[in-house]
Amino acid sequence: MGEPQTATGARTHEVLGLFGFLLVATAQVSNMILARGVAGSVPPFSIAFFRWSIVALGLLPVVVMARREKPAALRGQWPGIALAGFLGMFICGGPVYVAGITTSAINLALIMALSPIVVLLFSFATGRESIARRQIIGMAVALAGALLIITKGQASVGTGLSTGDLLALLAMLGWAGYTLMQNRVGQGVSFLARIGLFAAAGALFSLPFAVHEIWQTPSAAFTGRAALVYLFAGLVPGLFAYGAYAWLGGRFGAVSTSLSLYLGPIVSAVLSILFLGEAPTIIHLIGGALSLGGMYLCLRSKPGEAR
Repeated sequence: MGEPQTATGARTHEVLGLFGFLLVATAQVSNMILARGVAGSVPPFSIAFFRWSIVALGLLPVVVMARREKPAALRGQWPGIALAGFLGMFICGGPVYVAGITTSAINLALIMALSPIVVLLFSFATGRESIARRQIIGMAVALAGALLIITKGQASVGTGLSTGDLLALLAMLGWAGYTLMQNRVGQGVSFLARIGLFAAAGALFSLPFAVHEIWQTPSAAFTGRAALVYLFAGLVPGLFAYGAYAWLGGRFGAVSTSLSLYLGPIVSAVLSILFLGEAPTIIHLIGGALSLGGMYLCLRSKPGEAR
């Protein structure tokens, strides 16, 4: 009797884990759906400022507790915390909402999903990690898919490019830099405490731009719709996404990262159809298959494989 119950418990654990990763991926890409859905109607840096302010305030108790338990843990860490907040919260904040004006949510999700490739390339270039032959092939395939998506299959250089795609590329590079830094600064405190600090830094960097937007178009920044947008951005792709990710990571380990990565673009395509009426094109399907397939080769390459 014990063995079937154990097997059933393991399957239940796996199903609940997959459902949890699906929820996290949905929360994460909902920010891109939001960027596209409110494009141009709510000031972008105002969304970013209020989003990260909500996250910072929501995680303030965690930060305070961490500071009380380890008062010296963050000594000398503030420049690194500020840089991580700049890359991960500021560069991946307002510019993403601006990008939504001229590019689709599917494009945003697929471009942002390339950040692990950039992290791997940087790690290789700095000697932190070796790259196997399969990973090199995977990078080439993934980058080919990204190029197809960004150029929209146009052969002429620059023909298919949009400002939104370029801003999404900038945000992706910022997220890659943030990924490299997030576990190297503030190591003495918990993941959620670090997120709270990074969010506070991102809100401060976004504040001058938000003030400018509010000064220029107060009627757009202070409406009932705008308030709902700020609240949604802070709670769903903010507090819920980071909090659930931290919890799932603790329960299921590093596999959560790869599952969220692969589910994100797929969930984005489904949500784009349901809420934006933007069905993926053949370019998205081919480019997405190449990008995700290439990332699979990169991230699943066996250690010690011939290079």
